[in-house]
Amino acid sequence: MDGKKTICIQLNYPLERVKEPILYRLIKDFGLIPNIRRANIEIHSGGFIEMELTGNSEALEQGLSWIETCGVTVQKNSGAS
Repeated sequence: MDGKKTICIQLNYPLERVKEPILYRLIKDFGLIPNIRRANIEIHSGGFIEMELTGNSEALEQGLSWIETCGVTVQKNSGAS
């Protein structure tokens, strides 16, 4: 086993964060793999992304903490392993 796990989350974006490359940073800086399941982002009102996020436990924890410092809220959903 390679120590990777997958979690299901929803990211809720406020209007002022919609244009920021949050997912890119999760991939580049934390080595996480997103799998978008559903999303609705409006440049004038904010939005959400429901996704599975895969990586090692430490990277997942660090990535989720970083997202919250960006002003994007993280809601953990049931599912994945």
